[in-house]
Amino acid sequence: MGEGSADGSGEEHRPKLDTSVPHSARIWNYFLGGKDHFTVDRELGAQIREAYPGIVDIARQSRGFLGRAVRHLAGAEGIRQFLDIGTGLPTADNTHQVAQRVAPESRIVYVDNDPLVLVHANALLTSSPPGVTDYIEADVREPDKILEAASKTLDFGEPVALMLLGIMGQVLDDEEAYGIVRHLLDALPSGSHLVFEDGTKVVLPEAADEAERIRAEGGDPYRLRTPEQIARFFDGLTLLEPGVVSVSRWRLEPSTFGEAPEVDALCGVARKP
Repeated sequence: MGEGSADGSGEEHRPKLDTSVPHSARIWNYFLGGKDHFTVDRELGAQIREAYPGIVDIARQSRGFLGRAVRHLAGAEGIRQFLDIGTGLPTADNTHQVAQRVAPESRIVYVDNDPLVLVHANALLTSSPPGVTDYIEADVREPDKILEAASKTLDFGEPVALMLLGIMGQVLDDEEAYGIVRHLLDALPSGSHLVFEDGTKVVLPEAADEAERIRAEGGDPYRLRTPEQIARFFDGLTLLEPGVVSVSRWRLEPSTFGEAPEVDALCGVARKP
């Protein structure tokens, strides 16, 4: 880590790892072929994957979108600060690695609420020497806590990329979800960007419905929203081309294999005026 834990919490305040309850970060790690998950995560993940095999493609395409979006922001847009909420378990090409390859001085703050993510964050989310990488133990429903802790590492007088990838579906109430995103964006200056991605059900609606039901019954509920509901997260912002699209279609590099198929996850990158 660049400067230790941004929230300054001691070991005694950190939540204990509960291996009897599934967690989205660990289930996503399972979909990505990682090893950081428990039996309860694998069991629920296997049920979801059986009902909706395309979930694995969504996981992989979402990681690809993360890389392309961060490279663009750190490059063409000159962003040097990233607030990544709902980090998930570290894999290849995490936000700090992508950003600091483009601009080594980039400062990244990760936020998650899974103790296993915290363990790996301390061990793996290391910063390049000119930059800083930090980690906050918090829930997306605690925007004030996140902003206060992040301000110890990030300068909110300069543009920040707010990254919310596959996280807002955990906030089941629509108005609460929109309110959280507005609250976070209100604290950021002009020139900041929102990088957003979340699940929908337009490509394979019946399979997505079944996966949503399985997650809810399995103790890890996740709200899939319509394209119109996802687009609303960008209200008041200036969307970058190509707008709100499938994660597999956002500024995809040219390929000899043709256009990538759409998946049930929509994304966008937008600038705060």
